[in-house]
Amino acid sequence: MTLPLSQRAPDSRVSRLPLVAPGHTAGSVTDQISAVVLAKTPRWWIPAFAVAFALLNLFLIAIGWLFVKGIGIWGINMPVAWGWDIVNFVWWVGIGHAGTLISAILLLLRQQWRTSINRFAEAMTIFAVACAAQYPILHLGRPWLFFWLLPYPSSRAMGWRGSAAHWHNYEAAYLLLAGLATPLVLSVHSVVSFDFAVAVVPGWHTTIFPPYFVAGAVFSGFAMVMTLSIPLRKLFRLEDFITLRHIANMAKVMLVTGLIVAYGYVIEIFMAFYSNNQHDIAMIKNRIFGPYWFQYAMLWACNIVIPQLMWFRRVRRNVVLLFVISIIVNVGMWLERFVIIVTSLHRDFLPSSWGMYHGTFWDISTYIGTLGLFLSLMFLFIRFLPSISIFEMRTILPDAKVEEKP
Repeated sequence: MTLPLSQRAPDSRVSRLPLVAPGHTAGSVTDQISAVVLAKTPRWWIPAFAVAFALLNLFLIAIGWLFVKGIGIWGINMPVAWGWDIVNFVWWVGIGHAGTLISAILLLLRQQWRTSINRFAEAMTIFAVACAAQYPILHLGRPWLFFWLLPYPSSRAMGWRGSAAHWHNYEAAYLLLAGLATPLVLSVHSVVSFDFAVAVVPGWHTTIFPPYFVAGAVFSGFAMVMTLSIPLRKLFRLEDFITLRHIANMAKVMLVTGLIVAYGYVIEIFMAFYSNNQHDIAMIKNRIFGPYWFQYAMLWACNIVIPQLMWFRRVRRNVVLLFVISIIVNVGMWLERFVIIVTSLHRDFLPSSWGMYHGTFWDISTYIGTLGLFLSLMFLFIRFLPSISIFEMRTILPDAKVEEKP
């Protein structure tokens, strides 16, 4: 019987903690991870899934009414023709791209601690992209023909027998795809930032957006992985596999990428005044002192001020506090998209066309509904599929290391 890591004597440094709690064998790893799927459904899972499914039904009601009445039910107007829909789209796309970056970059950097979180990140990518994909469909003139946008797959997996040669080929293909996915995701999310950067709108027309968006995606992505993994490790007793070392490493990556995002915020303000462009200066002053000052202040608090707590080792080892910080970062990253889009549009070059934007009930319902879609898919994933890769966890056990004899 292996005690959970949380019940053992703490080490002086998190970095010395093992990736897998001592005492595990290949058999115990397989049994404990697969027990999450094979055991009886936990009591908490059914009401939790019921709440997520109820939110999903709210989404179905919202898009049904949207198809009947049109996008006029949203709060978009002139000059704010992009509202919650684009804010939510960019937010979900950022989380989706971050999952791929987390899995691929950590693999390329040979970071073994990725083995406990990479499947979370990859599943998060699929579900977040599914949520983001709803918004372009909802903007189609004929949304009932959405399937014209979809590719038609024609490949099949054939001949897999689980042999050593097949696992070797799998690892080689995994590494190759990681090398291809990393520049692909970097370029794709840079293109998403170009949707704003190529415009002449003050607050958008800046060259800092591509790296700024990519860093923000990784920042929000690790926050979402932490939001998912912390309760999961507790509810399914996976502390032996998602250890404090994993949690602390994710906190460090969040701290670094958060500082890059902070640099983007500061350089945006600096360049507005350094360029002496009166439109950019007016935009910055409007963000700080204008009608959306509260959202801008909360953006700084959520993404810059509060994450600085992770400089302290005690905070990085406090799982509950990190869970709260991860949620705050997710909220802050949504506010970032809101500030970028709305505050740049509601006061343009022509004062006579200035206006205000507020999301309607249907805007909020659509967003909450996509959260329900994401959570429903995630609950089904963690219940019916191993949320941690058994194969990869077994490869990092001490018994799995093979020493060549001279």
